[in-house]
Amino acid sequence: MTKVKVAGFGVSLDGFAAGAAQSLENPLGLRGPELFQWFFPTRTFRQMQGKEDGETGLDDEFARRAMEGFGAFILGRNMFGPIRGEWPDDEWKGWWGDNPPYHAPTFVLTHYPRPSIEMLGGTTFHFVTEGIEVALQRAREAAGAKDIKIGGGTETVRQYIQAGHVDEIHLALAPVVLGQGEPLFNGLDLHALGYRTVEHVPTDRATHIVLAK
Repeated sequence: MTKVKVAGFGVSLDGFAAGAAQSLENPLGLRGPELFQWFFPTRTFRQMQGKEDGETGLDDEFARRAMEGFGAFILGRNMFGPIRGEWPDDEWKGWWGDNPPYHAPTFVLTHYPRPSIEMLGGTTFHFVTEGIEVALQRAREAAGAKDIKIGGGTETVRQYIQAGHVDEIHLALAPVVLGQGEPLFNGLDLHALGYRTVEHVPTDRATHIVLAK
């Protein structure tokens, strides 16, 4: 049965899942990359960059699980890029170049319509203006028997969790304090929503916590 998952989602000790002031120069916000120091050295990430090196081990296992086996992805608009308001043109096609790492239909939440963009490697970006429920319905249709990943950003993840749609949440708790940024847990009562810890794996760079209903 298809599951909806959040996976490989970096969070600071004080609950921030992205830094403040996202921009073209700082896609993850100021100090946001500190949340992913567990991810960047892994073989999984290095292969996404076209490299053949990288570390194996527990962090790489969680990184691989965070990217493989998904038949569709859902992203918030800020996860797709830094542009706000009306699309000025069709030039911006995401942070990732011609071959994004998704390799599956990817649905981008936005208030402003835009034609779908077919990229290399099997990724097609579809822009959904009707809200999270319609995006999830379209993702289910596209995913078939595979799972769906809510890829971010923070507000999009929070909305899907609050709506009761997320079956499993993998948080990579980074040993850093950001002080400010995009808070993940504001307004969420994970216990009341039925989540319990099913995995708890510490590594040198993060603590991987998997919550499920």
